[in-house]
Amino acid sequence: MSKLALVTGATSGIGKAFAERLAADGYNLIVVGRNKDRLEEFAAAHLDVTVRTVAADLSTDVGIDTVAEICASEPLTMLVNNAGVAHYMPLAELPADKARELVHVKVVAPTMLTRAAVAGMQERGEGKIINVAGMIAFSGPADQSVMPRRAVYAGSLAHLVAMSQTLSAELEDTGVQVQVLCPGVVATEFHSRQGLDMSVVPRMSAEDVVTAGLRGLQLGEVVCAPGVEDAGLLDAVFKADLAAFGGQSPELASRYRAG
Repeated sequence: MSKLALVTGATSGIGKAFAERLAADGYNLIVVGRNKDRLEEFAAAHLDVTVRTVAADLSTDVGIDTVAEICASEPLTMLVNNAGVAHYMPLAELPADKARELVHVKVVAPTMLTRAAVAGMQERGEGKIINVAGMIAFSGPADQSVMPRRAVYAGSLAHLVAMSQTLSAELEDTGVQVQVLCPGVVATEFHSRQGLDMSVVPRMSAEDVVTAGLRGLQLGEVVCAPGVEDAGLLDAVFKADLAAFGGQSPELASRYRAG
């Protein structure tokens, strides 16, 4: 049976690196992005596999619905929810249209595409879903010295972490794997499109991020952090999360009682 992967944000950066690697591994591809010309250039350069191009804007309901229909109807063996925008700025300064775009691309789109794909994967007894987030998902406790301000962006990535972890538990023993991929700063067009100069910041290559993600699937990692050498740090975070979750009670905590 042929392998079929759908990759969003496939025209550059991590998405393109995923598409390149999967094509080399023999996957037929459905590549999704806003730039039709770049999609067609990719297809023309990969004639050894079948490449279907889908020009869609995942910041819109129409774009999301178009791709979700494909996810529901095609026998996907892998879904890579990679499309992204940043819009780093304090919430009070973030224009409404940019806030809406960010939430659509990084929250609504991966949620709806995953929802559309997962039932078929369960029926077939196999499938892999990779949600590309970032280590910023874990930056919520940071104080105001950590810049740039990016409340909505950090929140959207944290959604992907929690959704992926919970969905992985839902899909246990179904043959469907879920991973949230959390790189740090990556050398792509992502930041320059936001007007940010990251040239002096050490950055990982998109290819290394893809290597980590695919190897992480083999290792059974639900949360894959390509730049974190000590995986025990992640384990400590998850154990603390569960300790807090398990430490709740129907009784009002003593610190909230009147003295």
